[in-house]
Amino acid sequence: MRGATALSPWQPAPSPSMILDIPNAVAHSVSTIPTGHTVASSKTIPVSTCLRRSGAATLTRSGEQCLQGYNATLLAYGQTGSGKSYSMVGYRPNKGLVPKLCERLFETIKGKQDSRQCQVFFSMLEIYNEQVVDLLSRGTRPPGGLRVREEQHRGFYVEGLRTVPCDSAAQVEQLMEQGTRTRTTAATHMNANSSRSHMLIVLQLKQIFSKESISKQSNINLVDLAGSERQRSSGPEADRLKEGTAINLSLTTLGNVISALADMAVGKKAVHVPYRDSVLTKLLQSALGGNSRTVMIATLSPADICYEESLSTLRYAERAKHIQNRPVVNESPTERLVKELKAENARLLQRLSRLGQEGRGANDETKELRQLLAHNELQIRAIHTLWEQHLQEALKDWEQQYAHITQERRMMQMHPYILNINEDAQLSGVVKLFIQEGEWDIGLCDNMPTSITIRGLGIQQRHAVMRNEQRQVTLTPLMGSKVTVNGRAVCDTTKLQHLDRLILGSNCTYLYIGFPSERGADDWSRYDYDYFLSEVAAAEGIHLGETSAECCETDPSLLAVFYDYIKLMPLVAEANQMSQELNKGVEFQLEIKNLALSDWKGHDLEKEIVCRVTSKPSKQVWMWSKAKFVNRKFLMEEIYQQHLAELNGDHREEGLATATLPRDKDPFWDPVEPLLLGTAHLWLQSLAFRIPLDEQLEVLGSEGSEEGIIHAKLLPCTATGMPLGEDDILIDPSELLGRRLDIQLVLEQCFGLRWIKEDRSRGVQIGFRLLDSSVLLYTPAVWHSVIPVMHHQVHFASLQVSQQLVDDLQSSAVLLELWGLQEGCISLVSPLEGAMVTTEGIFIIDGCGTADNSAADSAAVNTSLKMLQKDLEELKSVNKSLMEENQSLRGQLNMARNGTNSARSRSVRPSCDAEFARSLKVFYHSMTSVRTQLQSLRRHRPSESCDLLALQLFVDEQNGLLKDFSDHLETTVSALKHDVAAIVRQKRERWGTWS
Repeated sequence: MRGATALSPWQPAPSPSMILDIPNAVAHSVSTIPTGHTVASSKTIPVSTCLRRSGAATLTRSGEQCLQGYNATLLAYGQTGSGKSYSMVGYRPNKGLVPKLCERLFETIKGKQDSRQCQVFFSMLEIYNEQVVDLLSRGTRPPGGLRVREEQHRGFYVEGLRTVPCDSAAQVEQLMEQGTRTRTTAATHMNANSSRSHMLIVLQLKQIFSKESISKQSNINLVDLAGSERQRSSGPEADRLKEGTAINLSLTTLGNVISALADMAVGKKAVHVPYRDSVLTKLLQSALGGNSRTVMIATLSPADICYEESLSTLRYAERAKHIQNRPVVNESPTERLVKELKAENARLLQRLSRLGQEGRGANDETKELRQLLAHNELQIRAIHTLWEQHLQEALKDWEQQYAHITQERRMMQMHPYILNINEDAQLSGVVKLFIQEGEWDIGLCDNMPTSITIRGLGIQQRHAVMRNEQRQVTLTPLMGSKVTVNGRAVCDTTKLQHLDRLILGSNCTYLYIGFPSERGADDWSRYDYDYFLSEVAAAEGIHLGETSAECCETDPSLLAVFYDYIKLMPLVAEANQMSQELNKGVEFQLEIKNLALSDWKGHDLEKEIVCRVTSKPSKQVWMWSKAKFVNRKFLMEEIYQQHLAELNGDHREEGLATATLPRDKDPFWDPVEPLLLGTAHLWLQSLAFRIPLDEQLEVLGSEGSEEGIIHAKLLPCTATGMPLGEDDILIDPSELLGRRLDIQLVLEQCFGLRWIKEDRSRGVQIGFRLLDSSVLLYTPAVWHSVIPVMHHQVHFASLQVSQQLVDDLQSSAVLLELWGLQEGCISLVSPLEGAMVTTEGIFIIDGCGTADNSAADSAAVNTSLKMLQKDLEELKSVNKSLMEENQSLRGQLNMARNGTNSARSRSVRPSCDAEFARSLKVFYHSMTSVRTQLQSLRRHRPSESCDLLALQLFVDEQNGLLKDFSDHLETTVSALKHDVAAIVRQKRERWGTWS
């Protein structure tokens, strides 16, 4: 193993590359990374130096082995973005292993021209969704891709794959550029992602040794594999439709093949190697455990979030290096044929000479033998001249391509054009569509002289019109077409400026390059694919990284969620377009889960991206996680490709027709489940003073939208459920310590539920838990009502209040969750496992309000019950003395009513505490309305499309709301101060009377 770091142009940090050689014997070892450490490089070096140090010996050995007649294979494996394509192909001036290998190969061939004649054939293909695409094909791509055949002598091969003869490294680079151009177009047509496809370059080297009358033939397979992280789900949930029935089959099968071969290498018997399970492993059968010298490059990302993927890549390479190949020198079948023909000719000549000696009686046989001899000579001559013919045809193609490139460069200096921008930087800037003088139709139409053909999702037959008149270029969208300019959708004629960004349909992104006089020294490279997405996100109200100050103030976790949001936007647009073309009636919309929600302590919840899926005909709604949506989106692509094949009349695609696809296999459908619509907080602070609470709570959705109102009550009560009176209000919450506390939570009804307004067939439930209890309770389901009446009542009790419980009551809330139900889904049921419930149905909340203690064992419950019985006996005796004292107090009260001053002053003495408690109750109720005003202020935001006048009106309205809030708060506090001062003054006067 040799370690190196390749610095990719799009990566902020280097990516280490590990090169493994898989010869006919195990020769190298793999170093591992200690658990808990970040994968990183000890030294950063340029890619040219990296390839010179780490790949020079490998390239030299591979080139020598190919000239010896051995097959060779170079595989690049790793997760997306770790530098596979950068290491294999390179980027702009930085050449990768493939062009360097070609340069070294042709240099060696040039130095050995005297001893042999070498012929090099080049072919380039891509495997996506188990479909093979010829990247050098000059015709139209057949639906379903090319077929993979098997022959006894050749093994697996691609039927109809174009092979082009080459005589220089420059010609190979030109063919690679042509293949990249085709790959860009095919990616747009197939709605493919380059990180999900495999690229395979095949170099066929044939050597003819004239003096020895022998030839050697070898194949060099250069493979850039798809991103390895797609092999396993990136989310914790399991989807009913497994990912990659075809989209990920090749990588999965490749892993199974490597594992099986590794098991065989360590001596396991009867191991089945599943070469035939995927297209990729069929074509690489000789490279894995067969007739080839194989090198694997394992690329790693230095980011700490990729640590698990890096370890997975190292484990993959560890298994791969145990494979034992059996390479042999390849003898050309053509050479064998030539030898056989020459031997047959020699035998024919001997027979002719014998027949000539025997006389004229054998004239007929002699004539027949001479015809066979002439036929064999023609075959030998045809075999020798075939290479020259192929080479001449390739040179003609190369001349045509060179003329096309020259014409393209000339037109770039004369006309404006649009330049393709791709998610893969290597595929950007490949396609240039020139806008000459006049009017041009843009779309699928390709049979008109004044048309510019663009294919992709959402592109119509006539999508838009571009006009180049008087050195001005305008773009006019046609009816029903989707056109975005600089992040904003346009419907009218728009004048294009130099470096404007265009998005046509769902995923066709282009950069407009103006007239040569408009082009300056602008840096075009900053307008990459992420720039386009950021513009679209900014138009939707998501702004990231505008100023350094904002970046410092923004929560990094929130930034990461927003970046995920931006990355998923084009996938959602493509999914919506596929749904429209397949007539599914399903709409996809991204949401940020928990953006405006908090937990029972008021702390922000972890935010993540979810996709809201709505079926328009049935009004069913699903909420998919990011991982599930990405999985389903690729499954949708399979269905979409089948649909296109049906439209084109091709029936080679396996699987059911899209029109008859059963529901359980449809990626656009799922069984309905309850949805969390939003949450509300019922704060427990008043319970610390045993003050009842009656609230109408606003239910907020994940992104802060108002979903409805819940009418809820919190009532301090006795052990039998009877409400407490005003005389039971406490001044100090510490008075609760060591005593029993009973609470009744009453959920009366809901108001203004948007969920029910949208569809009256729906229902709702409310879920709730007290403090951080692990038991989530639910109300019974209520259906078909915009104002559902529940009147659900639950009794909670703490047998012995602790200080932790008192603190939690003053700083926590009951979290009320509003759940939406749909036709066909099952109502939520309260799981009572682990809950402590008495025979009267009272939920015990002892245990400091923690989830662990709420699930205390039965021994703790028995101890609490024994303490309760002991307290009960003590309370009985205390109750008797209290009843006697009560009779005495009633007598004093009667004396006070009869005018006895001393008795009156003694009976009024405790009333100060009652008055103070009443003042606190009024204060808490007032603060509730103050809190409601504060929440309204937080939600009060201007419209995104408002002008300057509307913004001024909003500012005035906001100032008025702030003034009302300030006045209300000041009035509430002043009232409390006034009441307290009056009570203190009254108390002092009475103390003076007593004295």
